[in-house]
Amino acid sequence: MNRQMSNKQNVFARSPLVRLWQTTYERFLRIRGKPREIALGFALGIFCGMSPFFGLQMATAFFFAALFKWNKLSSMIGCWISNPVTMPIIYPVTYLVGAKLVGIEKAYQVPAQMDWTLLIRMLEISPEIISLMALGGVVLGIPIAVTGYVLAFSAVKRYQDDIKQKLEAVKEKRKQKKRSKRKKKKTQRRR
Repeated sequence: MNRQMSNKQNVFARSPLVRLWQTTYERFLRIRGKPREIALGFALGIFCGMSPFFGLQMATAFFFAALFKWNKLSSMIGCWISNPVTMPIIYPVTYLVGAKLVGIEKAYQVPAQMDWTLLIRMLEISPEIISLMALGGVVLGIPIAVTGYVLAFSAVKRYQDDIKQKLEAVKEKRKQKKRSKRKKKKTQRRR
C-alpha cells in the first residue's frame, strides 16, 4: 500500500506541470528586490490577470508596475493566474459575478449548435459580455490580489531572511577561523 502511494507521489512529482510550477516558484523567490515591491508587483499582476483582455494583461501589468516602481517581473508572473488551464474557470465566473452585480438575471448561454446569424448576434453583444467580465474581474481581482500580496510577501520575506541568516552564519564561521588562526600565531610567537 505504501509503495503504491509513494509511486503515485513520484509520478506526480515528475509531472512536467508540477516541475514547471516548482521552478517558477523557486525563481520567483529569487527575484531581487524588496519583498514589499515584489509582492505589490505580484498582486498587480494577479489583478490584471483577472481582466478579460487576454494578451494585454502582461503589458498592462508591466506598464503599471513600472509606473508605480514595483517589481515588473513579479507583475508578469502574477498575470499567469489566467492561462489556458484556468481561463475556462475564471472567465465564466467573472461574467456571472459582473452580471449579478448589474442585475442581469439570465446570463447569456452559448447554444449547442452555431450558425452565422448566431455568430453575428454574439459579436453584437460582445461589448456587453466583455464589460460584465471586466466588472466581475475587478470585483474578484481585488480580494484575490490582496491574498496574493500577503502570500508573496511572506514567502519572499521568509526566503530572504533565510538567505541572510545563512550568510551571517558563513561570515561568523570565517571570523571564528580568523580568530583561531590569530590565536595560533600568537601562541607560536610566544614559544
